[in-house]
Parts: sequence; structure tokens; C-alpha cells
Amino acid sequence: MINIALFKPDIPQNTAAIIRLCACFKVKVHIIEPCGFNMEDARFKRVVMDYKKLTKIQKYKDFDSFIKKNSNSRIILITTKAKKNYHKFNFEINDMLLLGRESAGVTEEVHNCIKYKLKVPMQKKTRSLNVSITAAIVLSEALKQNNFF
Repeated sequence: MINIALFKPDIPQNTAAIIRLCACFKVKVHIIEPCGFNMEDARFKRVVMDYKKLTKIQKYKDFDSFIKKNSNSRIILITTKAKKNYHKFNFEINDMLLLGRESAGVTEEVHNCIKYKLKVPMQKKTRSLNVSITAAIVLSEALKQNNFF
């Protein structure tokens, strides 16, 4: 199944919304630490509600641990810096969609080590979409291509 990975997430409401999204589609969530908030945070709990129990959440102490444990998956970075649009990419069933921090994306080192990079096309006057909205858009396309629906 397609998976979603969050690189050092720092906004509890967005992480909670992504966990809810993943619960609804039976998608596993991978969180690369450090996480910028505690999962007991009231803002996180208000959005995640009981959906946290409905999906699998795997945590990693750092990016290197994440890469080592997921060597059988294609890691696909979703970034505004990509050249290729997400809807022109052929997703596979074991793909891992990697989303960066809301405040800073991923580090240059992480960006440089990822082979596949995709973006959601937007108007030139805008900078970026909310990370949870981006996750929903790209996940929907990946699931559609793999006959989930």
C-alpha cells in the first residue's frame, strides 16, 4: 500500500489531519523525529480525535533510520522545488510519499538524496499549499492509479 512519511512535522493540527486522512484510506503514517510537538497536545487531539487508533503510525529517530527501514520502497519527495507534476508520475503500490516540515520543508541533504521529486502545480503568485491538503491531493492520485477506489 502507498504510505505517507512526515519529515519532522511541526504543526500538530496538520499532522493530526494527515493521520485522519491515512486512517480513512488504510494508509500507514511514518513520522521522522524529532516531532515539533507532543502527541498529547490539545490542538493535535482536537483534530485527530479517535482516528489515531485507526491507522498505523511508525516513528523513526532520524532520517537515516527511516531510509534504512524503507529500502524496499520508492521514496517520493513532494516539494514546491520539484520540476515534475504529481499527476504526470506513475505511482506504484509500495511508494512512500515524503512531506517536509510546514515551516521549512526538508533539509538540503535530504532533498539531494531523494531521486523522485514531485510538485502540485499552483499559480505563480502563491508559495505553497498546506501540507495536509498536499498530502490529500497526491495520495488521492496515487491511490487512483493503483486501483484503490
